[in-house]
Amino acid sequence: MSSTPATPAPRPRPGGRTARIRDQVLEAVRAELTEHGYDALTVDTVAARAGVHRTTVYRRWHDVGGLITDVFAAASDMEWHPRDTGSLRGDLAALNQEIQDSLLEEPSFAAALIAISFRSEAAAHALRRLWEDRYTQCEIVIQRAIERGELTPPVDARALLVAATSPIYHQLVLLRTPPDPQLPDYAAAGAALAAQSGAFTDSTDAPNTSVGNP
Repeated sequence: MSSTPATPAPRPRPGGRTARIRDQVLEAVRAELTEHGYDALTVDTVAARAGVHRTTVYRRWHDVGGLITDVFAAASDMEWHPRDTGSLRGDLAALNQEIQDSLLEEPSFAAALIAISFRSEAAAHALRRLWEDRYTQCEIVIQRAIERGELTPPVDARALLVAATSPIYHQLVLLRTPPDPQLPDYAAAGAALAAQSGAFTDSTDAPNTSVGNP
């Protein structure tokens, strides 16, 4: 990874009535997914829920795959930045808490997106793109730690972020065990200690995976 988060090329944003229709349709997709799941998602149900004509949806999104892809694109476009708590452990814990909260929402849109990625090739591709965007945005957490003197560069930011956040997904998505309120901080503390001991030093100096390269 580069030493500063890459700025993705801005996606064209429709305005006026087009933007309103997009918002209505995508909100309908989110509601249908969280309430009824992927199997019940159709262009017709989305159009009815959004209050727009089905031909409008077909003309712009073509099919369910197009709707799913645009939902992920809209999620990527959302303004979001990792919290700055003043420490690596605190930043990672805050990130973990956001993840845990999103997975525990009722209904959870985040959980629905993960679930449909196993059912739809379009969703799987879009989810991977979303993850890549989020990992890039989270590089600032590692950069701040380097600037504070908590970490010595170069650091494999992706490996560190995966190590810090994966216990949350493992418990809530894979094991489906009751949430542990201490886990976000516990997982963050373990990853931070490992990073400070040099566990995530990037010896390859690869520019697309490390932070803090000369």
